[in-house]
Order: sequence, then structure tokens, then C-alpha cells
Amino acid sequence: MTTIPLKAVTLTHVRYSKGDQIGHFLAWVSLIPVFITFGGFFSHFFFRRELQGIFFALGLLVSQIINEFIKTTVSQARPPTCAALEACDSHGWPSSHSQYMFFFAVYFSLLSYRKAGFFGGRQSSWIVEAVAWVFAVLTMFSRVYLGYHSVVQVFAGAILGTVLGGAWYWFVNRVLIQFYPLIEDSYLGRKFYIKDTSHIANVLKFEYDNARAARKTAADKSS
Repeated sequence: MTTIPLKAVTLTHVRYSKGDQIGHFLAWVSLIPVFITFGGFFSHFFFRRELQGIFFALGLLVSQIINEFIKTTVSQARPPTCAALEACDSHGWPSSHSQYMFFFAVYFSLLSYRKAGFFGGRQSSWIVEAVAWVFAVLTMFSRVYLGYHSVVQVFAGAILGTVLGGAWYWFVNRVLIQFYPLIEDSYLGRKFYIKDTSHIANVLKFEYDNARAARKTAADKSS
């Protein structure tokens, strides 16, 4: 009877040396793209439904499609350590994790700088930007430390992610933003309350003031 070889889902299939606490920590770090995708963007769409966030997520998806195309075309093998990790059946150049995180860091930094009010003002926006870059660098390092990629492969992913992140931000905020009113007024836009707040300087203050005003109006009507 022929045994069918098994293939792992590479996005979540992370191994580290038993007893290696640093490796254990970095294994969790390498899952940050999963947490961002399923925890960040899914919850963002469910609770906020912002066009900026939707196109941010779409950009990351496009970036990963480009990554898979390049990987398949170049077909560069992973480092020899991939055998112990059961990861040799997929290609390694460029690193998709590095590309994802550097795309995220670039787009997030540009967005937070532009929309600093959402994060509490220009003075504190650099903190959230720094966190994004720390996560990006740690993810890149984790892929080398754990043996999934070579240094060249993670730097290739980082460079490609940086370029694509900047290009996509420009495309969204110079080209696609012109169609935001049409999307908001469309059937799906009105059905799912999809909106754009790019024109609001301080989103948190705007929502805070409106929530308080609505509560006051409701209280006045009931009295």
C-alpha cells in the first residue's frame, strides 16, 4: 500500500528545538501575520468597516499572491535545516513572512503618521509605528533562527514588502481614494455601513463627541 506524503500548512506549521526558550518565543513571533490577519483585519471589518482598513488588507493579500508567484517562478530551495522542520516541499525565496510584516509596517507607519489623531496625537503616533517595525524585524529574525529561511531570503522578503507597501499606500491614497464616495453610496456600502474617515482629522475625538452628543439628545427626549 502506497503511503501518501503529508503536507503542512506553512503559515501555521512552526517548529522549534525542544527546550529552546528563545525558539519558543520566536515561534510565536512568526505567527504574528496570522494574528494580524484573523484577529486584526477580521475584527476591524466587523466593528469598523473602514475602507482604508479594507484596502490595507487587500494590499496584503495582493502582496502574498505576488510572493507565491515569485517563489514558484524562482523555485529557490529553503536552507538544509528545512528537512528537520518538514518544510522542504515549499520554496524559500522571498520569505512570505518577512514580506507580509514589512508591507504591514510600511503601510501602517504611513497611515498612522497621516491619521495620527486616531492614535492620540502626533506625539504618540511614533510609538505604534515603532511597535510595527519591532514586530517586523523580530519576525524576519525568527524565520532565520528557526531554520525556515536563509538570511538572503528574509531580506528579499523585507525589501519586496517595503516596496510593495509603499507603492500600495500611494495607489490607495492617490487613486482609489477618489472612488471612496462611490463605494460608500453603493448598495453594498449602504448595506454593510462601509465608510471612509480619511477626511476626519481626529477620528477618536470625532466619535467620542458624537457619542456623547447622541446620549445627551436621547436623555433630553426621554426627560
